[in-house]
Amino acid sequence: MDAARDFESLQIKTKSIEQTLVPLVKQSRSEDGAGVSTSSGLPASRGTHAHEAPPSAETRARSSLQLLSIRLVAAPELQVTMAAVSHRHQISTLISHHNECTSAGGLGVTSARVLRAVARVGQAVNLAVDRFVTVGETIADDNPEIRDDMYESCKEARASGCSIEKLCQVAMTDSLTDRGSVVRAARCLLGSVTRVLLLADIVVVKQLLLAQDKVARSLGRLEGVSNFTEFVKAFSQFGAEMVELAHLTGDRHNDLKDERRRAQMAAARQVLERSTMMLLTSSKTCLRHPECLSARENRDTVFCQMRRAMDLIHYVVKDGVLDCAAQVSAAAAAANSVDPLGSFQDHQTAAEIAHRSAEEDWDASRTVVGALRHFESLIELTRLTAIGSSSAVTGGVGTTRERLAGSLEQAIERCQDFTDSAYTSHEHRENILMLCDRAKMELSQLLRNGLILDGPQQSAQMDANSDMEGSLQDVLRTTRELRAQLQATTHAQSADLGSVARAGVELMSCVRNSALASDTERLEEASAKFSEHLEHVLEICKMLRHVASTDALQVSAKYTEINLRIYGPQVLTAAHTLALHPTSKIAKENLEVFADMWHGLMSDVTTVSRDVSEACRLRQGDKQVYMSLPRPGKHGTTSKALKPSILDSEEQAKIAKAGLEMKLITSEMDAETDRWQQEGAQLGNHGGQGGQGSALEHENNDIVKRAKNMSSMAFSMYQFTRGEGALKTTQDLFTQAEYFAEEANRLYKVVRQFSYQVPQGGPKKELLAQLDGVPTHVQQLQFTVKISTVGKAATFNKVDAVITQTKSLMNVIAKVVSTCFMCATKYTLLMPEQIKCTTQGMDSWLFPTLHRPQSITRLKSID
Repeated sequence: MDAARDFESLQIKTKSIEQTLVPLVKQSRSEDGAGVSTSSGLPASRGTHAHEAPPSAETRARSSLQLLSIRLVAAPELQVTMAAVSHRHQISTLISHHNECTSAGGLGVTSARVLRAVARVGQAVNLAVDRFVTVGETIADDNPEIRDDMYESCKEARASGCSIEKLCQVAMTDSLTDRGSVVRAARCLLGSVTRVLLLADIVVVKQLLLAQDKVARSLGRLEGVSNFTEFVKAFSQFGAEMVELAHLTGDRHNDLKDERRRAQMAAARQVLERSTMMLLTSSKTCLRHPECLSARENRDTVFCQMRRAMDLIHYVVKDGVLDCAAQVSAAAAAANSVDPLGSFQDHQTAAEIAHRSAEEDWDASRTVVGALRHFESLIELTRLTAIGSSSAVTGGVGTTRERLAGSLEQAIERCQDFTDSAYTSHEHRENILMLCDRAKMELSQLLRNGLILDGPQQSAQMDANSDMEGSLQDVLRTTRELRAQLQATTHAQSADLGSVARAGVELMSCVRNSALASDTERLEEASAKFSEHLEHVLEICKMLRHVASTDALQVSAKYTEINLRIYGPQVLTAAHTLALHPTSKIAKENLEVFADMWHGLMSDVTTVSRDVSEACRLRQGDKQVYMSLPRPGKHGTTSKALKPSILDSEEQAKIAKAGLEMKLITSEMDAETDRWQQEGAQLGNHGGQGGQGSALEHENNDIVKRAKNMSSMAFSMYQFTRGEGALKTTQDLFTQAEYFAEEANRLYKVVRQFSYQVPQGGPKKELLAQLDGVPTHVQQLQFTVKISTVGKAATFNKVDAVITQTKSLMNVIAKVVSTCFMCATKYTLLMPEQIKCTTQGMDSWLFPTLHRPQSITRLKSID
């Protein structure tokens, strides 16, 4: 908590720069009276100085761009302050004043006043920086892991502040030299201050993760208690740690900039808050009636859901930056799942997934709105590229014709959630099917015009060119009508939410009364009706997610559906527990708590429905002003594709060496996974460990499967360095690197879940130490891939960096896999598997993690 308060003080100190400099600059202006320029703080032209002009807007903009070349992540206020105040009032003042002095032949009274004001500005900057780094050094004293880096950054910031103060005090001999010195000092100050803020942010993130680990350990203790005395003690400690976690996650939620991440954090915090009371009552019921399987199912479900909520918090805090859209688009084509961290069934090379739109994200790529948006972007792209040619945007994989047809097919496939729904009216279903057929026909016409346009006959090309634009507009108009029809279908169903909610209240009352009366037959009838009611609400949530126009609404609709799917059936489970023990006050209280959760979730559905309807209404009212702008390729010019360049012998040797080193690591990984698979098969054949042996087999072992995927991807990147394989261009390589980094992130999640089973000791410490290095390498690889390059030298450096970082990440993954195998064989542990529980509510619509093995075992025994 002390470090968190220090971080808040650190943010306050950054604002003091502006609070210190602006009054001083205003004071210097007031001293100069009317002779001070409003733009630069310099005397206006007088007498012989009339021909002198302040620096031009172009000069100031160029210098500002130099100062803004460093992007601050943690303190945008500091960026604005340092760029706008320090640059404008120091550099411009020094240079403009020197030009004036040069033209006048010496220093006048007014120039001396301005020079003194500039000196005071430099002193104020140095003082503010000194206070700033003092707080940073205080944070370093309390956190040994960042002490050296923090001290070094603070030292650089203090030195830069002193340099700026000295530059503001010395006599100026050459304006260009002085301006360059101030620019370099200000840039160095920005860089060092950025590092200080990022290091302080690391401390805050570490505190949050430590608080999360404390809560996770407390959950483990709660799950293992056997009597009420131990439970009360463990729950008291759990409550105190939950309060701390709630405060830290609330602060982090407010700091997040990405609306999708904010929505995910809010969803996780809401689950933790609501599940705490259910954890209390379900645990008490399970302790009072240990022989009751339904009571144990209630408790295990709450435990699993809370762990998934904490894993989602961990994902947002530590891995939220790892957003690889192309890979997720490929996963969406393979399986329509709502889990943003779901596994890939088969490895797809970058050459196969590079044609996926880079604009899609993990949530939107699985919705109708996202699919239609992708299709419309490809339609717009046909104005730049020929229909029958390969697109440079996708690395030359697949023609525009193939990508258009595939994208439309995906959008129509997602529309099946509307047409297959039993609650969609016949009229709406017919309209959706009609618009889908019309879109297919109009796309066929567009493709025919494109083929004629690409043909050799010039007369036919002129006619096709006139029809091409009309075909484009027809396709876009049909997609807009389809989107509007889907929204109308959703609104028609969500309009009945009021009556649906009232029916749910009545069914809940019937279920409660039947359970209290121990009327099993009546309870079964009420449960069947309640299940149908639940399916109706889930259908509405699914449609709301499909038509949500913003990331935040998509996330809210998705997790509302998840919670309904999980906790809805648990209401019936709690009712069956009460029916078995009608006189139990704890069982009755447990049912009431789950019923309250149900009512809260129904309120969430109503809120999401209202927000989605409002967002769709506002979006329909927007004017598409961009259509009036010049269209690329029609009113302007299209840049030609760059010719491939040949690397010299030194560059080829460097790339080949890095690729060979990565190939050696890949071979080690293959050998480790093969050994794992063989020993698992031997255990299964000899029946030595029963189910444990089969868990080590490759087909069911998620760690081995993902490791082999990564090994295959790394091998394809090695082949690229030799000019072989499916990766033909650098864009293919970069896309494959993104896919590789994301698969490493998924493997990290699986191994982290596996580490829950490993007993405390040296092997677990070794595994966690190796595992902590994975996110850093993944983030570095993702950052390198996203850097834009121009020219042969920059592209070569990027390729070299990608190969090197992939090699480093592969090395860490190989160590992690080897340690996992050692722990699994030493402690005879159950390895992570892709399992779908058959218990009511515990299906694949869960948070982006795997089931914990202990919970899986219990749930299997319940079934």
